[in-house]
Amino acid sequence: MAKKSNRIIIGLKCQNCGRFNYITQRNRINTTDKLKIKKYCRDCQKHTIHIEAKKLK
Repeated sequence: MAKKSNRIIIGLKCQNCGRFNYITQRNRINTTDKLKIKKYCRDCQKHTIHIEAKKLK
């Protein structure tokens, strides 16, 4: 039987414009809070805070 992974795939959404720009993974056991990462947004054309918005399959 396969072992269930602790990693989940999430989408990162720009806080300013609301666009999904990045897809990443996080460990649900080690990181219980939502991710907040400063990344580049193509629409805003600057570095903004991206917040974990939804879980993807």
